[in-house]
Amino acid sequence: VQLQASGGGLVQAGGSLRLSCAASGRTFNRYYLGWFRQAPGKEREFVAAIEWSMYTSYADTVKGRFTISRDNAKNTMYLQMNSLKPNDTAVYYCAAANSGYDLGYERSYDYWGQGTLVTVSS
Repeated sequence: VQLQASGGGLVQAGGSLRLSCAASGRTFNRYYLGWFRQAPGKEREFVAAIEWSMYTSYADTVKGRFTISRDNAKNTMYLQMNSLKPNDTAVYYCAAANSGYDLGYERSYDYWGQGTLVTVSS
């Protein structure tokens, strides 16, 4: 599967953005999907994941502010980001996994998108 992330941009603190991740392929609904982010000078970290069953999980740092969702009919995953903070600034990556094991870790994902930059100003 090929993944294409979009929707990044510049937003003020407290604002919102919605990221999208469009996927190719006919079996999109079978993949486990996730969002990761990498801030300048830091390692890539888990943000959120959604299983084919629609079960979701979140990093503690975004819980209550971010919402992950997927539309299998459109082969697209979303990340709604509200109440953004300056430390949410990062390149956001979408990823897909064949297995649902350990979705909080990069090593669990088989396919990656190219990333979209989110900048939150104070």
